[in-house]
Amino acid sequence: MLTGWRRNPNRFQFVTKLEGGILPDGTNMRTPYGLEIIENCLSCPHREERLFCNLPEQTVKALSAITSSASYPKGATLFVEGQPARGVFILCSGRVKLSTSSADGKTLILRISEPGEVLGLPATVTGTCYELTADVVEPAQSNFIARNDFLGFLKDNGEAALRVAQQLGETYHAAIAEMRTIGLSHSAGEKLARFLLEWAANYPEEKGQIRLKLTLTHEEIAQMIGSSRETVTRLLADFRRKQLLQVMGSTLIIKNKAALESIVTG
Repeated sequence: MLTGWRRNPNRFQFVTKLEGGILPDGTNMRTPYGLEIIENCLSCPHREERLFCNLPEQTVKALSAITSSASYPKGATLFVEGQPARGVFILCSGRVKLSTSSADGKTLILRISEPGEVLGLPATVTGTCYELTADVVEPAQSNFIARNDFLGFLKDNGEAALRVAQQLGETYHAAIAEMRTIGLSHSAGEKLARFLLEWAANYPEEKGQIRLKLTLTHEEIAQMIGSSRETVTRLLADFRRKQLLQVMGSTLIIKNKAALESIVTG
């Protein structure tokens, strides 16, 4: 396992390159940040679940030949808004927040990327600057592909190019949904309720409750719904008081999903 500093035009970030996995005695090598390291795209246990990764074996082999893998701690930056696009990042594990900032320092988080997504895709394809900043919100592993290599790969692999078009479409629809949430919601309470329900969508409901992991700070939640940290803190306290949810560290339990839905629908 090799570690070092990678530099971009705006800041330094610490990167851990992945080399290893199983030691000669058959035991697992310690992995950085407690991650489940995925050493090869072909052996990835989540490959078939993910849009861009679920490709024919020969195509995945060609993809693996041009990727370099690295792990990142919480707080690391993959790329910065306005930085010339140097390539894409395929997120293997962890979550990354994509945000934009105004000249006066206000920040809006557009979305939180999930494993399997290709980050920096629009700018890499068009040859422009990254339109967003990508910050790691929990320890993550990502594969990087330089722009020229990625474009060459798409030219030679039509199905991969189709998957890229599909993800660009999904990103567009997600952006529209985010603008609808921020622009058309009538109150901060409605925005927060909608956010919690969308975050909980991928978690199972058991005995009338949904238990989910929420690693975002109140400030980050505020940046996602276009509100203030103080408002988010007040609303969460109000939701707890009304027995709509319970918070235990980074674990949030939605105790009354129907009540949150009624806030959204009015």
